[in-house]
Amino acid sequence: MRNRIGRISLYVVITVGALIMVFPFVWTVITSVSPGASLTTTPQLPEHPSLSPYAELFQRVPFGQVIVNSIIIAVAGTVLQLVTSALAAYVFARMPFRGRGAIFVVYLATMMIPFQVLIVPLFVEMKSLGLINTYLGAILPTIASAFGVFLLRQAMNTVPYELDQAATLDGAGHFRVFFQIMLPLIRPALATLAVFAFLNTWNSFLWPLIILRDPTMQTLPVALSSLQGQYSTQWDVLMAGSVISIIPMFALYVFAQKYIVQGVAGTGLK
Repeated sequence: MRNRIGRISLYVVITVGALIMVFPFVWTVITSVSPGASLTTTPQLPEHPSLSPYAELFQRVPFGQVIVNSIIIAVAGTVLQLVTSALAAYVFARMPFRGRGAIFVVYLATMMIPFQVLIVPLFVEMKSLGLINTYLGAILPTIASAFGVFLLRQAMNTVPYELDQAATLDGAGHFRVFFQIMLPLIRPALATLAVFAFLNTWNSFLWPLIILRDPTMQTLPVALSSLQGQYSTQWDVLMAGSVISIIPMFALYVFAQKYIVQGVAGTGLK
């Protein structure tokens, strides 16, 4: 009886928590199909739902091009971050050299530096390279991640060294060990990092706002912010844009959910 009560209580708490977390998304969707709706009123189902806010959204801003910009920057940044993080993690996990531990600690310490501190030198660097208002200028600062290196290094440390030794005896070098042994065995961690990297790049606001001057080069967060007026805001149109921006992230997370759980459990992250 005590176990049954405890299980029921747990289900109630989980259900209430799920409803609390889902409510903002439901409210967003309802507002996006309610022309003239406001967030200052109690949410209610629209009497005459309409997709007119979505049509107005594409009329007010070049939203199709904005979506393409966000996809290009997010996908390219994610792929490059996976490449750099995996290579660096392999070096720290499998290639002993003097000062490896100290260098790794210093590299991890860069996670404590706020990105806002780096904006001015990054902008000056991008300007000197002629990368202002370009995809490459928006992507370059995102391709290196201390968190990504830490996550993949932890995953690689769980791979038995005997596999490396057996491959070395067969004449395999570091590149063959990396591509044929290490990467297939840490796929859950790679998927986890891919989701985190994509979400961070997709939701990035400050750097694209600074580096991308042309309205046709804007990303989704920047375009959505332009829909907010100083004195009034069309919340139905803004929520329509928010729904569109959520769909790719939701689809990616649903697809990679299994790998995220395996990756987090396998790397010892809490």
